[in-house]
Amino acid sequence: TIHHFFVFIKVIVLDYTFCLQCTPSVFVLGGGGWAPERTDRLRWLQVDLRERVEVTAVATQGRFGSPDWVTSYMLLYSDTGRAWKQFRQEDNIGTFPGNTNSDGTVHHKLSHSIRTRFLRFLPVDWSPGGWMGLRVEVYGCAYKSDVADFNGRSSLLYRFNQKSTSTVKDVISLRFKSQRADGVLVHGEGQRGDYITLELHKGRLSLHINLDDAKMHPSSGHVSVFLGSLLDDQHWHSVLIERFNKQINFTVDRLTKHVRTGGLDDSLEVDYELSFGGIPLPGKPGTFLRKNFHGCMENLYYNGVNIIDLAKRRKPQIYSVGNVTFTCSEPQLVSATFLSSSSSFLSLPLDAATETLSVTFQFQTWNREGMLLSAWLRRESERLLLLLVHGQLRLTHHRSALQSSDIALSDGQWHTVSISMGGFQVSLSVDDKPPSTMQLKDIAQPGRSLVIGGCPSVLTNQGCRNPTMAYQGCMRSVIINNQPINFNLVQQGLLGNYSKLQFDICGIRDRCLPNYCEHDGECSQSWNTFFCDCSGTGYTGATCHNSIFEPSCEAHRLTGSASGFFSIDPDGSGPLKSTVVYCNITGETSVWTVVNHNSTEMVRVQGSSLQKPHVMKFNYSASLEQLRTLVSKSEQCQQEVVYLCRKSRLFNTWDGTPLSWWLDRAGERRTYWGGFLPGVQQCACSLDENCIDMNHFCNCDADRSSWENDTGVLSYKEHLPVTEILIGDTNRSGSEAIYRVGSLHCYGDRFLWNAASFYQESSYLHFPTLQAELSVDTSLYFKTTAPSGVFLEHLGTKDFIRHSVGFAFNFLIKNSFFKPSVIFGLNFVVLASFCTASRQRGFLGCIRSLNINGMTLDLEERAKMTPGVSSGCPGHCSSQNSLCHNRGKCIEKSSGYVCDCTHSAYGGPNCKKEVSVSFESGSSVTYTFQEPFSVMRNHSRQSSAIFAQSSNSRESIAFSFLTTQTPAMLLTVNTYHQQYMAIILAHNGSLQIWYRLNRDKEPDIFTPMSLNLANGELHRVQIHREGRDMYIDKDTNLKYSLSTDKELITIRSLTLGKVTAGVDEEVLQAGSRGFIGCLSSVQFNHLAPLKAAILNRGSSLVNVLGNLVESNCGELADKSSSRSLSDHADTGSRGKKLTNAAQSDSAVIGGLIAAVVLITLCALGVMTRFLYRHRHERTRQMASVKEKDHQPRPELRYRAELDLHSAMRDSRKEYFI
Repeated sequence: TIHHFFVFIKVIVLDYTFCLQCTPSVFVLGGGGWAPERTDRLRWLQVDLRERVEVTAVATQGRFGSPDWVTSYMLLYSDTGRAWKQFRQEDNIGTFPGNTNSDGTVHHKLSHSIRTRFLRFLPVDWSPGGWMGLRVEVYGCAYKSDVADFNGRSSLLYRFNQKSTSTVKDVISLRFKSQRADGVLVHGEGQRGDYITLELHKGRLSLHINLDDAKMHPSSGHVSVFLGSLLDDQHWHSVLIERFNKQINFTVDRLTKHVRTGGLDDSLEVDYELSFGGIPLPGKPGTFLRKNFHGCMENLYYNGVNIIDLAKRRKPQIYSVGNVTFTCSEPQLVSATFLSSSSSFLSLPLDAATETLSVTFQFQTWNREGMLLSAWLRRESERLLLLLVHGQLRLTHHRSALQSSDIALSDGQWHTVSISMGGFQVSLSVDDKPPSTMQLKDIAQPGRSLVIGGCPSVLTNQGCRNPTMAYQGCMRSVIINNQPINFNLVQQGLLGNYSKLQFDICGIRDRCLPNYCEHDGECSQSWNTFFCDCSGTGYTGATCHNSIFEPSCEAHRLTGSASGFFSIDPDGSGPLKSTVVYCNITGETSVWTVVNHNSTEMVRVQGSSLQKPHVMKFNYSASLEQLRTLVSKSEQCQQEVVYLCRKSRLFNTWDGTPLSWWLDRAGERRTYWGGFLPGVQQCACSLDENCIDMNHFCNCDADRSSWENDTGVLSYKEHLPVTEILIGDTNRSGSEAIYRVGSLHCYGDRFLWNAASFYQESSYLHFPTLQAELSVDTSLYFKTTAPSGVFLEHLGTKDFIRHSVGFAFNFLIKNSFFKPSVIFGLNFVVLASFCTASRQRGFLGCIRSLNINGMTLDLEERAKMTPGVSSGCPGHCSSQNSLCHNRGKCIEKSSGYVCDCTHSAYGGPNCKKEVSVSFESGSSVTYTFQEPFSVMRNHSRQSSAIFAQSSNSRESIAFSFLTTQTPAMLLTVNTYHQQYMAIILAHNGSLQIWYRLNRDKEPDIFTPMSLNLANGELHRVQIHREGRDMYIDKDTNLKYSLSTDKELITIRSLTLGKVTAGVDEEVLQAGSRGFIGCLSSVQFNHLAPLKAAILNRGSSLVNVLGNLVESNCGELADKSSSRSLSDHADTGSRGKKLTNAAQSDSAVIGGLIAAVVLITLCALGVMTRFLYRHRHERTRQMASVKEKDHQPRPELRYRAELDLHSAMRDSRKEYFI
């Protein structure tokens, strides 16, 4: 029988200074190796190294000559054989890969060495065809240290040789392990207010430093840094503080923060002494200002002085307060970890003769929910429950409940809980606070058992169910009825029962350290994961990685925004935050980004000289880093400098020495005052060759007593913006200058349309190293006709990311997000068709606006030097997706496209923006047509904005309206032949459509609905007439029939709102009232009368009466309340209404015919595709045969191949991922 046992392994001990060169010990466990019994619950192999050593590596083998080995394991370490800690690699991976056979050796060099005496190998997984088997080797060196033990009432004082010491450089290093969450480790202070304090507070280290005179400069030089977490875990932690002048490097356990102090001074002045372990009161030994440190320190150095070594040798520089010993006392606290939130429990028996119950324990968790304790009472079906609810304790008995204080207990700190039950009351106390008491109706007596954690499954039938989750966290110091619970007995199965527990270890981790929440996102956590609160950061996503703002004003223009102040984030998910700029959207295609500064008014300067110049610094609404990114992404930038002078020169006329200058964004002095040519001392008049004195390059250098002008526009992007201006020649009699530095103006976004086209599967673009260790996001636009292909690869030494398009392509993803625990060491980026890396088909098509982690890659510049790839991406307007809406016309540009919205009732960059006007009482818009014309004439050309091609007797009308007034006139069309067409709201709010096409007959009147549409909601009306047939909302089946098919001959005018003549009396009642409300996006055939009235108010064709205000009422109306006429279809009509019968045979036959036609077209499409591909393969084969005889230039061949796909290019659709 094989039993688990301790194995003592010798480690070769060498001098510490030769640690990196020491030879590892080589020791194999006998001829067989270690294996536990299959019934043993304690399946680990423990190694005692006899003393603390520095372990640098481990190695494992399986059991000799057997099918037993361990495929993965955890490595634990401890100084005492109790209170273990799990070793984790730099990437927080806690398991090591093991063996795949019994004879091979697997070595693991530890990412950081550990100083320990005991090691424990804990198998996680093992041989699938055998059992656990281990042989181990340990590699390491000797470790010596000087240790001091502080009992919480003691300290060491290091006294200086002189009264005070002043240093510009300090280095403090130490290692500590603490038994408490609070305590001062290092403190020193001076009389003028300097101080340095290293303090443990709630398990975190805080460093406080002040270098300034507190009386003269209060708090100006103070800085506080916080680092680390859960440092009261009774394990060793290392600290290093390095200060040089104002720069401070603070390191705790390989995590470092770099900060600078404020204030004026660089030195730290400390009087008399530096204390370690506490802050004693002067003249009162043993009395301390704050909590003292309780624990051990080792290798404590201050500026190269070994403090503990001096104390051990009783040197006079060291004064000991209280009892400081030089061996580390180890606490006897033993923890247990409840691993599962569903099935972890610890069941303990109770003495049946006991009439009362008292339970005390300490717990530590991140979870806000969980059942801590459940005790059965002697009265049937009654239990005493202790729950964590929203991070607070809740004690319940039957129908009574007792809530603890509002203190949050799910903060990762140790908390002490005491429960006492006896007689008619139960009390609850938390962290030594006064207890809260709950009165019971009957005497409560404990039952036979008590469960800590969740309910065991075997007790489900007895009514034990978890009201929330089971407790998941650490627990220690459990005392029941004044008897401490021995976890060793529980672990050996001699006391109680348990499931999913790990003893002698607290497995809590701080998943917010390091903080994976980017851009100042707030991190919170549970036992298993972490969460990021991105509120107020301007970012979103699991780790606050993705910016919620557009990257530029150009992007805002494409969304349909008008001019105004907007937040933009030029580097996207990069480190820079968003900034507010003014987007001056001057038209459908142009937009300027304007960044203001603190002084845009005219400034008058007098009495300045080179010795005492006038200096003005400009503070912009964005930081210099943000401005640098904004300028680099813009197509062009400029900044106007207005400079008026009178007897004030810019340059010395004798030797050309500058008398005034400005500083660029890098702080460099610049002496040119216009244009885009840096380094030339001249003004705008010199560039334009119109200076008043041709002997000088600036008008001001003529030194005249009259006012002269040297205003110029700076446009060299690398120097913008202007950060400071200096004026130096206004101290002579009658000399003065007036200047104004304008805002920074930038135009365009040179990366938004930055694109490349790939013509062959073997073509690719290669970009240099991408560092994306924690998270990476990628966004791009692409379009292709190829059914599959890899268009983006990130390749690293071991990791890769591949983006590809396949036959089942059907997605829309904005960002590719990767969980922060996955580390990507990406060495380069491969774009598109690099088939040798992935062994997959390359990509044929276009890619644009490729952005990776906030950095936009310049595809066009790289494409210029790459065969098979060209700059740009043609064919935007030919894609299937409608880029321009509502009759807008797409016009191709060299970089992108623009939408011509001339014939659309909508505006904006994509003809989607509502054009709305608010009408008041008596208001109207009348559009008089340019010449008498008939809408039935077929024009051979498209004339002006008011003419459109039309067939006989055809009108198409669409508009939206919102009103609460009736009756109302919406729209009237009059002709020169006394015909009219009118759309009104009747007295009851119903919509009426009037047609008088024959003046000798009664008009046709239609009432599509009897509902009241004057209800303050936005309604959409669409009317289409062809001959006798009139359709209301043409996408529906509602069709009406007119009495004649006559056309509206020679239309004279179209009126929105009030009319006073030309219609029937009943219509005139509504016409005289006009319209009060909102009209939006009015379209009559190809005419947009409302839009024309706004854009052409001075035109003779547009007549506006009353007060009309351009509004966004159409956009502001709630979309959920927007109604179309088909939503209110009614059977009532004064005209002749034709309806489609639901059971119509013609409808059934029509549906069958449509289905047959559709199937036939699909079959033809498949055959065409097959024939095309067959022909394409034949073409390629023949081309390869002819290649030996004639090889054209590669670029021509790529172009020819693209032309072959010209027919397919029309169906390209652009996607954004």
